[in-house]
Amino acid sequence: MNMSMRLVLSLALILGCAISAQAEELSWAQKMFEKQKHDFGVVARGADARYRLKVTNLYKKTVHISNVRTTCGCSAAVPSKTTLASLDSAYIEISMNTVRFTRRKDSNVIVTFDQPQYREVRIPVTAYIRTDVVLSPGSVKFGPTDQGKDAKRKIEIAYAGRDDWKILEVNTDSRHIEAKVVEKSRGGGRVNYELNVTLKGTAPVGPLREQIFLITNDVRGRQVPVLVEARVESDVAVTPDVISLGTLFPGVDKKFNVVIRGKEPIAIVKIECDSDREAFKVRLPKSTRSVHVIPMTFTSPNKPGDFSEEFSVTIAGRPEPVTFKAYGKIVP
Repeated sequence: MNMSMRLVLSLALILGCAISAQAEELSWAQKMFEKQKHDFGVVARGADARYRLKVTNLYKKTVHISNVRTTCGCSAAVPSKTTLASLDSAYIEISMNTVRFTRRKDSNVIVTFDQPQYREVRIPVTAYIRTDVVLSPGSVKFGPTDQGKDAKRKIEIAYAGRDDWKILEVNTDSRHIEAKVVEKSRGGGRVNYELNVTLKGTAPVGPLREQIFLITNDVRGRQVPVLVEARVESDVAVTPDVISLGTLFPGVDKKFNVVIRGKEPIAIVKIECDSDREAFKVRLPKSTRSVHVIPMTFTSPNKPGDFSEEFSVTIAGRPEPVTFKAYGKIVP
């Protein structure tokens, strides 16, 4: 091999390594996203087409989202928060406007980072919005619901096209949701159904977001998704349910309050620690009321290091206790 050929190969190798290193450098931000694109599939006109794209900071340095935008008026995107500490997560709430727009729509969600370095991540988003199926309202929204009690909602489904269009079945992956459709009318190329949805009392406390799928006899789009959202609330809530006591020195007292709210007046019988440590002192209220402010004192033990404690609150007449946690760090 002559000198000129060796020089060309060396330059090609160096250039290839540089391009590879650059590609690796540009991928750090993309690696934080659980998906690199999202397809809403075939959705009904007026349906709430929303998706929460998870972003997790995989690095030691804090990550900051400086901007989130979309390339089409048919879509929108909003971050749940913009600053992510190491291993912290956030969501980019992506939505498609299925009222003003129809048929196939393509867009991009562009997420801009300015810390620890400037980078942009482009997430392609697509949907096909049917013109022949309309949901009213666009999703099943339960709002705040009581744990242990069933809740019911219904929406209207209107189809325009063929007399023989049918919803064959209703599917959901959640054991906490029951759904069925009732045919209301048929004729003149129009079909109307009512979708009845029950959120069972077995649903756990916290936000709930699931999808119901309407399976039709339409070969062009057999599956129509319907979004279901709720916020299940306990009859008794502790605020905050996780308490950070920060960094403390041995033997130092830290005072704080815990607020316990009931939907009805409640009496607090006792508050117990998960461990046998006696570092926490609590003054129990003697009255029955809907809101209790519980003063607590934590005396730092002499042993340095991280600590955490779980508390159980026994409520008169309530079979299960409610819980909350406290954590911090003791430094020498």
